[in-house]
Amino acid sequence: MWRRTVRSVLWEAKVLRGLFSTAQLANSAQVTSARSCCGVSGKKWVRPSGFDTGVKTYNSLTKQKEPLILAREGVATWYSCGPTVYDHAHLGHACSYVRFDILQRILSRLFGITVIHAMVITDIDDKIIKRGWEENVSPTVIARMYEDEFKKDMLSLKVLPPAVYLRVTENVHHIVEFIKGIIGNGHAYATKEGDVYFDIQSIGDRYGRFAGAVDAQGEPGTSIKRDPRDFALWKQSKPQEPYWESPWGRGRPGWHIECSTIASCMFGSQLDIHSGGIDLAFPHHENEIAQSEAYHQCGQWAHYFLHSGHLHLKGSAEKMSKSLKNYITIKDFLQSYSANEFRMFCLLTKYRSAIDYSDSSMSEARTSLGTISTFIHDAEAYMKGQLQCSPVQEAFLWERLAEAKSSVVKALADDFDTPRAVNAAMNLVYHGNRQLQPVSTSDGVARSPAVFGAIVSYLRDLFLTLFLSLLSCHRVQQAEAVSSCGSLQGVVEQLTHFRSEVRAFALGHLDGPSTGSPKKRGLDPQRTRLLKACDTLRNDLVPLGVLIKDRGATSTWEITEGKQRGQRVHDKDQETSS
Repeated sequence: MWRRTVRSVLWEAKVLRGLFSTAQLANSAQVTSARSCCGVSGKKWVRPSGFDTGVKTYNSLTKQKEPLILAREGVATWYSCGPTVYDHAHLGHACSYVRFDILQRILSRLFGITVIHAMVITDIDDKIIKRGWEENVSPTVIARMYEDEFKKDMLSLKVLPPAVYLRVTENVHHIVEFIKGIIGNGHAYATKEGDVYFDIQSIGDRYGRFAGAVDAQGEPGTSIKRDPRDFALWKQSKPQEPYWESPWGRGRPGWHIECSTIASCMFGSQLDIHSGGIDLAFPHHENEIAQSEAYHQCGQWAHYFLHSGHLHLKGSAEKMSKSLKNYITIKDFLQSYSANEFRMFCLLTKYRSAIDYSDSSMSEARTSLGTISTFIHDAEAYMKGQLQCSPVQEAFLWERLAEAKSSVVKALADDFDTPRAVNAAMNLVYHGNRQLQPVSTSDGVARSPAVFGAIVSYLRDLFLTLFLSLLSCHRVQQAEAVSSCGSLQGVVEQLTHFRSEVRAFALGHLDGPSTGSPKKRGLDPQRTRLLKACDTLRNDLVPLGVLIKDRGATSTWEITEGKQRGQRVHDKDQETSS
């Protein structure tokens, strides 16, 4: 019931767009100055009225956790700053987009909120123009090439696309009207050179929502600016630069105005959530607030600003960025690690925290995924009767499952605390593993497969909430293998069966007692060689992505995602022939 189709999301976006944007973009220039721009005094945040989601989130506007209250029941309008498409996307970008993708999944799949997400693509900018000159191609070619690459990178990272991507170049006519509205409301001015600047002094003490903004020197500009902090809404075009016609002459939009305009085109005068990296808080988001509230003549345009922490290369205090040339591209990263491993890496820290990237931190993420996946595989083997275990404390496991469910919901409702939620899930896995103690025979021992079925189902549902696909559970991987490699599943099944027959034959003729190693039991040399050959086959298949586990007299198998590749298998219950 909570999951909406893409069609329904787009329909809701269309409704909101019709309700909020058309009339305002057409009529804002006629709004009289008698209508106060300062619906609230100063920088005070006003708790919105509406639908309380039961979630608390850290709001950068207040620098503390606030109840997440939406204007519409069950619907969150969400705007995010997309990329400036002049180069490859890197892990710093990936970290921010994956983290906010996780937050949106939590809202939609756990708390039943339909998230209508719009993202802008900055496809005209000084850096894009410069790159076009360097490559001797049109800036449009540069922008389209890297926009396409960005979208492919997001899909490869399993980031759900927004309801709509909006390009700056396709909305310049809206931007011109938006600037005209700000000028008409007395909050911007044009120069004789053809530039338009936002007038910071016209909004008094309302500028400076984010720390450090008041004392900032502002962006570079001419001496014609009334205040050093004034920022460009429209920039006069220079020779050989792309341009659009406007009342102030040929030019192009400033950086900040694009987001205010496009968010308003989509959602009107009121926005629930605005997200972006912490480096965008000032001046970009600060200026967005100023110009949006000046245009709409409102006291609080966006109710919540969520900012993600920087990604650092371990040992460096500097964030990963293109300008510092200290980045790893997403494509290069995915040569060594999977999208699920990167997502787990992001889940292990709070979205607001800075995060250190290193091989050791990725190894931790890989190990966590492997632990969960191995438990699911073992639990399924137990449910099938392939893994013989001591009696299970069933009531204890039901209690741990209920405890985990409660802990996860509480953690995610508390500012999307994914590390605490993952820890609760890992604790459940730990207790489940402790109950799966293999024994050689279990005749007459009571079994408890239902509780393991409940735990496995819960873990799948939980990580389906956080991931686009299930964890590397062998059923999913088998299906993927069949679709990509034809009858691979059948081949592995037959190979495992043949190997099990050989092992059974080798172990079935013992001269001594039924305890101890094969050598001590008097196994003849020919059968010892057969067991060694079985072990060699099992170990040689691991790097190829096939994991065979010996369960006493039977064996199970799974096709892995690479987590075990290059490692030898040491099953806690396998027979040893050496």
